[in-house]
Amino acid sequence: MLDMVEKVQKNNLLQAWLVLTLAFLFGMSLAGVQTVLGPVIEENKIRETMEKVPVVVLGEAEAAKIAHSGASLGIEPSRIAVEKEGRTKFYNVYDAKFNDGKRAGWVAKASAQGYADKIELLVGFDAAVEKITGLFILDQKETPGLGNKIVEDQWRSQFTGKAVATALTVVKTGAKKTNEIDAISGATISSDCVTRMINQTIADLGEELKNRNTENQKGKE
Repeated sequence: MLDMVEKVQKNNLLQAWLVLTLAFLFGMSLAGVQTVLGPVIEENKIRETMEKVPVVVLGEAEAAKIAHSGASLGIEPSRIAVEKEGRTKFYNVYDAKFNDGKRAGWVAKASAQGYADKIELLVGFDAAVEKITGLFILDQKETPGLGNKIVEDQWRSQFTGKAVATALTVVKTGAKKTNEIDAISGATISSDCVTRMINQTIADLGEELKNRNTENQKGKE
């Protein structure tokens, strides 16, 4: 009987060590994969961002027209630091200009926690930062069939043309006012997260981008 108990204990101990060893190896494998793929994923995001800037600023049709003509927008990336409540927040901003030097608009990259995970987006503004020109969801892991509908054109198109002077608000009963955004059914949190991100981006960068645009215009006089 004693021998059997010892065998069971030894077997349990062996299984425990086996589980720990496998968990360690699995963790190391994931870390290795992340180390290898991390830079590649980030590089792909940068490439996708640069490709989407003309669309977010000009819209699909106008961006396609420019590309078809053989022309292109000049895109100048920069990083803007914003001081908020004793903390420094950084935004990647893209200054888009036509070949003649005239500014087409701005695109800012923002990120925040969504319902399931972090959401990354690109939001565009006209040169004077008076209205939103477009929205693109760069990365998201929201609930399939619900929150992930934030990527769909039909929902994103609500933001295009909205004035930046008044904060946007999400409603469940159908947008009626000019500053209202119709929530995705069953995904109010995801809808609200995107909208809050855009409001925060405007609050953080609006005046800075307006000033840069004004300084650029004065420099051409």
